[in-house]
Amino acid sequence: MVKLDIMSDPICPWCYIGKANLDRALEQHPDHPFLITWHPFQLNPDMPKSGMDRRAYLEAKFGGKEGAVKAYAPVVEHAANAGLEMNLDAIKTTPNTLNAHRLIHWAGIEGHQNSVVDALFRAYFVEGRDIGDVDVLADIADTAGMDASIVLRLLATDEDLKDIVDRDAAARGMGVTSVPTFIVASQHAVPGAQPTELWLKVLDDLAQGATLDA
Repeated sequence: MVKLDIMSDPICPWCYIGKANLDRALEQHPDHPFLITWHPFQLNPDMPKSGMDRRAYLEAKFGGKEGAVKAYAPVVEHAANAGLEMNLDAIKTTPNTLNAHRLIHWAGIEGHQNSVVDALFRAYFVEGRDIGDVDVLADIADTAGMDASIVLRLLATDEDLKDIVDRDAAARGMGVTSVPTFIVASQHAVPGAQPTELWLKVLDDLAQGATLDA
């Protein structure tokens, strides 16, 4: 197996697109060697716990409505090219994603990580749900085969909270400044929402026994 570590945030549109591109390559290589683990990286670590109004957040970040529209134009284009549904108008709240990252961590322990990551992206970008809300997170856990009551109970505590914060800090300490960032075999960093063609080449190289050192 080859480790593929992915630093991501479930409110990052490029992470949503990057996963879709990777998934398309993996579908063509059902016997792929990747052992995939999703890792926390908060785009907005200082976001209030309850989140904030999305329009106000985007306009503050991009210098007004026009700047926000311009910044998201390539996102919409790339999402369409990746065959993704994206309903940005439905999103009312930009959440704090710390609890979402806790859920992703617990999902990894139970073997449901990919399903939970998919469900978080869909909940946020397609359904416009507030994935900072604990009831929403419990519902997502349930749909992915986890015990929602246990997730709710854990979310009411500080369980693994420090671990998530420390792992986020460790990623930044490694030099990660944006997501998605993919790390292949613990040594090759691949930043950004890479096209499916790149992942197909990586998988072909691995299938032929290449070391990826080039």
